[in-house]
Formats: sequence, structure tokens, C-alpha cells
Amino acid sequence: MTLLSLAISSIIVLAIISNVVGAPQGYTSSARQFISLTRNPQPSRNTSEWAEYAKNLRGATIAKYSSQLSQKRGTGENLMVNQRIDTNFYGFLAVGTPPYPFAVLLDTGSSDMWVSSSACQSTCSGTGNFDSEKSSTFKNMSKSFSVTYEKGYAAGTVGQDVVQMAGFTISDQTFGVVTTTKVNFLQNPVTGIFGLAWQSLATSGAMPFWQALASNGQWNQPLMAFQLTRKAGELEPGGSFTMGYTNESLYTGTIDYQDIPNGQASYWLQQITSMIVQGKSISLPSGSASYAAIDTGTTLVAGPAASIAAIYAQIPGSQPGTGSWEGFYSYPCNTSIMVEISFGGPNWSISPGDFAFTSIGPTSDECYGAFYAIPTSGASGTPSWILGDTFLKNVYSVFRYDPPSVGFAALSEVALEMNGLAGGIPSATLGANSAMFTLESSAAPPTHTSSAVAIVISAFFATLISFVQA
Repeated sequence: MTLLSLAISSIIVLAIISNVVGAPQGYTSSARQFISLTRNPQPSRNTSEWAEYAKNLRGATIAKYSSQLSQKRGTGENLMVNQRIDTNFYGFLAVGTPPYPFAVLLDTGSSDMWVSSSACQSTCSGTGNFDSEKSSTFKNMSKSFSVTYEKGYAAGTVGQDVVQMAGFTISDQTFGVVTTTKVNFLQNPVTGIFGLAWQSLATSGAMPFWQALASNGQWNQPLMAFQLTRKAGELEPGGSFTMGYTNESLYTGTIDYQDIPNGQASYWLQQITSMIVQGKSISLPSGSASYAAIDTGTTLVAGPAASIAAIYAQIPGSQPGTGSWEGFYSYPCNTSIMVEISFGGPNWSISPGDFAFTSIGPTSDECYGAFYAIPTSGASGTPSWILGDTFLKNVYSVFRYDPPSVGFAALSEVALEMNGLAGGIPSATLGANSAMFTLESSAAPPTHTSSAVAIVISAFFATLISFVQA
């Protein structure tokens, strides 16, 4: 092979390589990239620590859903991480110029994106925080930011910068730069939250990253989808989050879509039309009193006190919790609990293992269930039910922009085999294979940043060839 032909071959090879450098692990092309999810395991807890944890989960769910409404063309995939045994599922994005990767919780129950600032001291320590002074494209919007979640709160200021995820880039995404959070709200390496509900819920008023892409035709299909894994060990692969398509290898049969009631684009709402516990139907109110938010950012399942009591009434030996366990119920651990939920289509089952929240009950042979009671405010648009990861681990879930709807499908054998498997943590997605999009000029066509890399490499070898020939 001559030096000239070798150089030409190198140009071709490196141009191909430039299309995948920095892309996430898995299927990688300009049309199909992914975000991997990671799951972080539950730490070892004694009885009192479990009680405090349960109390905080319930109290934070109440806070999250009582505050938000009053404050008023391509595809990508991101492999997730499962954190603290199904407590959180997070993926990766990159912020700034040059881009810096951050791990963020993926939350379909809220709409704001935020990352902790380097100015956030003890409450955000150890998470690799965002330093706005190191980004040449950051803009301070001179506006305060504050939001409440199931597990805590975050406050700071509003900024704007380049944000990349799963091969997509928005050059002027607005987000919160957080300088204070509830103590221990973030668990290393998580640095923030990526809101995936609708803009009407965003306390910053900003259009969420996903909605900007979907509303401007940047996705092949106007939808995003989740597959969550089930508990095993420490930080581990947690499933996948796709944008612009569904991963057909992760589900079987058809996806059953049900429109968001009345086109109410705030939470990802579904009306629970039936619920069966231990083979017996639970009486549910009609209409908005049975609306449920489908929320990847909530760990368990919360519902109205009367309905939760009716569920446990079907379980012999169940008892309401007291003290820190208020709202929860215990039941004999040797009882296998079967729950099925329908939203107007098929019944979707929750496995007995997912229904059992913890085996640390009032006595050694009692467990606490993952369904707990919260007060219902009756406020317009506030859901009575919050269906979190306890439910979502049992289905392939799809969130569709147009028409606004939520779909579910049965998990495939491929997806089920991922449960409980340990493995390497997915690498951060820097968005090198990226569709550039600017919110202020939405008519601009998408471009691929990797093309520029290929041009630079090609120019280098062209210069080398000219030098050799000379």
C-alpha cells in the first residue's frame, strides 16, 4: 500500500470514528443514540432509619404535588443507572462550552432542569458541580430559582447554556444553577434533576429540553420511553431512556396508548379505571378523582387514604402504620400480593416483590407495602395518585408528545433478563454525535457536530499528503 492510499484510507476510517466519539454505549448512529440509566442501591438501614426514610418519602411526595401547580428529527437513547436499589434512576447529559458531563435524575413528575453549582457547599459536596465561569457560553439570567420534589428541595439562580443529551444539543437551554439543597438530597455522583413533564409545571418557566425537541420536529417520532430494571447490588445498569423512538427489543406486543385526560398537558396523567388486589376489584371514584401522575422520579406509589385502605383490606393481617410509618401499612411477609391496574385498556400487574417495600415491619415476619396514603387537596390538575417506579419497573412506558398520551407495553424477555444483573456503569453521553438546535431560532436545521471533526481530520491528512508529495 502506498503512503497516499494509506492516508486516504485513514481519512475514511477517522471520519467514521468521528461519528461515534463520545456517543453513549450501545446502538450508536445519527438516528439512534441512547442514554443508559444507572440504579443506585439502598444503603443498609436499621429499623429506625427505615422508619425515617419512609416518613421522608411520604412527606416529600405530599410537598412535591402540592406545590408545583401553584408555581406556575432524530432519535436518541441514554442507558440509565439504578441508584440505591430502585430509589433513583439517573442518566447523563453535558453542559457548557467545553461540555462537561453530569449525572442527573430523570423525572417525568417535574419539568425543571437543574444542576448544582460549584458555589453549593456542604449540601452538594462530592457531586462534581457545575462551574459557570468555566463555560464560555453560559449566560446568567439574573432570576431566582426554587423547586420542591418528593425527596427534597433545590434553590439558586436561572442560567442559560449549551446542553447536550443522547446526541441532541440545544444551544440556549434555560436551567437552574442550584446553590442550596436539602441535606443529603443528592447522592454522589448525581448532580441535578432533568425534568421530563410539560412546560406548564416548570417553576423557571423554561421549556423542557425534551419538549423543545419534540415540538420542533427534531425527533423521528414524537415520544420518549423508559425501561427500568429491578434491584440487585450497588450502582448498576438501570435500563434505558429513549428519545424519538421505542426500543422494540425491550417490549412485546403492542403499546397501549391512552390520551392524557382532556389534553391536560402538565403531569403525565392517566385515569385509573380499575384496580384489582388479590383478585378482588377495588372501588374507585370516577373522573379526575382517579387521575394518576406517571412519575419516574417517585420511588413508590401514593394514593388517597380511602383507596389505600381498601387495597390493604384485601390483605389478611394488614395493619396501618403509626408514627414515622403513618400512611403506610404492614402485612405478613409470607403473603404474596398481586395488584393489577388499568387505565382503560389492558390490566398491568405489579409483582409481589415490587409491592413489598421493606421486610422491616412491626414484627420479624411483617413487611411494609409500597403503596401509601397521602392527603388529596382536590385542587384542579393535582393528581390523586402518584405511580412511581414500583409500578414502572413492571412495564415498558412511553410518553408521547402528539397526541399527548402515555402508553404501556409488556416487557420482553430481553428486558426481564436485565433485572438484578450487576454490570459496569454506563459512560457519560457528551453528545459528540449531536443534532444542534437553538430555541431562539427554531427554524434552523439540525447539524451534526461530528461532521466538523471529520472535516478537521480530513484537512490534516490532506496537508500530510501534500507534504509527502512535495
